[in-house]
Amino acid sequence: MNRISMNRLSKTRLSKTRPVMLVALAFGVLLSSCSMFDHKAEPPRDPLEIRLYVFNCGEIRLEDVSGFGLSNNETPVRVLAVPCYLVDHPLGQLMWDGGLPTDIAGKGEMEAAPGMRMQYDRSVLAQMKDINIHPDEVEYIAFSHMHFDHVGAANAFTSSTLLIQQPEYQAAFTHGNDSTIFNPDDYQELFDNPRIVLNGDHDVFGDGRVKIISAPGHTPGHQILFLDLSETGPIVLSGDLYHFRESIPLRRTPEFNTSRAQTLNSMNRISAVLAEKRATLWIQHEKAFADTLTLSPEYYR
Repeated sequence: MNRISMNRLSKTRLSKTRPVMLVALAFGVLLSSCSMFDHKAEPPRDPLEIRLYVFNCGEIRLEDVSGFGLSNNETPVRVLAVPCYLVDHPLGQLMWDGGLPTDIAGKGEMEAAPGMRMQYDRSVLAQMKDINIHPDEVEYIAFSHMHFDHVGAANAFTSSTLLIQQPEYQAAFTHGNDSTIFNPDDYQELFDNPRIVLNGDHDVFGDGRVKIISAPGHTPGHQILFLDLSETGPIVLSGDLYHFRESIPLRRTPEFNTSRAQTLNSMNRISAVLAEKRATLWIQHEKAFADTLTLSPEYYR
């Protein structure tokens, strides 16, 4: 076949295949357009954005609430929520409180003490996997206090820097075996952690937006957490400063608190913080409030 014939054949093939190529190209563009509309990319994160993840870390059911300074007639509440929180700050992450013991997760309801039952459906460690965060990646861990229902996941955070008040450290770590309110087995893996022992308030990331505030009384070094979120606004995570909403106006304190006088002083101080910052108080154990919160993998910002 001569060169002219070959050129004619090539042109003929091209003219026949061009409509097919154009259709395929148009179909590809259409699929690409549909893909763009069907799978919207998440907008890039604001470099100053703080995210707060809330985890369900169990609940406690009580037969009698009189030990908390309230009569059974003064509140109908008999169930306490047990939450955990992860603060995701541009400069690092802070785990706040560790919930019920992780080894009871998924085992149904069980007795914690006479008149007290507990249930924990899914471990916070499993919930953290949902957002691709491993405890070893969390820079800081802090507990409002070292009671068993706040340190349940503590032993998983062996790489995190512990932020703890000096009186709490002394009571829970130095003299933990002599204590009736702390059990060192609950947090034994933290004894060798890097730590920052506090004597008062602490600005975790240095920008005033994540602050630990000393609020002793429930335990020797009880503390609460202040957060300033861009959309949600300022909030205060209460720890166990309050267990029930009714305790606020009635100024009631649990009979097992370390110091009623210190607790009342802390209540006064945190009330002033709430007013000054125009912050919302999140009572951590308040089940009715906890049920309104959006849980991880969603977050507050």
